[in-house]
Amino acid sequence: MIRVIIADDHHLIRQGLRDLLEKESDIRIVAEAKDGREVIDAVHRVGADVIVMDVEMPGIDGIEATRRIRASFPDIQVVMLSMHSDPVLIRKALDNGARGYVLKKSAGEELVKAIRTVCRGATYQSRAMDHADYLYGEYSHGTPPQLTPREREILRLIASGRSNRQIAETMRISIKTVQNHRINLMAKLICFDLCQPSSERGSSDVIFVWSAAREQKGRYSDG
Repeated sequence: MIRVIIADDHHLIRQGLRDLLEKESDIRIVAEAKDGREVIDAVHRVGADVIVMDVEMPGIDGIEATRRIRASFPDIQVVMLSMHSDPVLIRKALDNGARGYVLKKSAGEELVKAIRTVCRGATYQSRAMDHADYLYGEYSHGTPPQLTPREREILRLIASGRSNRQIAETMRISIKTVQNHRINLMAKLICFDLCQPSSERGSSDVIFVWSAAREQKGRYSDG
């Protein structure tokens, strides 16, 4: 039996999560909490195998509560539940001890699987997140992001100060395609940089070029 604590500052969300999880024969809800302080107290009072933890709660937020709980109870696993797929926020949650990260919009389909996954000692990441996989993959081992030839050419043009329209005309592609490449480049390069030790951040050649590109006056212009 997997003993679960639900921590969320909204009563209706806690009730919905309870209704969802109580349908499972191998999961038992042992406590609920509406903020970080209450969930820490609940852990000391009744214990748990897994905590479903909202990221944003009043007082002690979910990430800080996770850090404190994991420091004292390393066998308790935490699945973060959030509306946000921001890679920086996900990285912060993982760095503070979370083993899973599920978007609230996907909880109905994924939360039970996430709980069972982290209970086995593995990590779980919501499938709905677009770029967060970079944080779990090769970048965390210091391998620079692999850019396609087209991405490298677009990065070079961005760094030279070309606008989206100028890049589109030069490469004979649509402005929308250029904008999509910008988004993908930002996700790859910024996530890679965040995964490096703080002393090494910004040292990669491609990060340096991207940083230079961001300084160009017309970097977000279509004109």
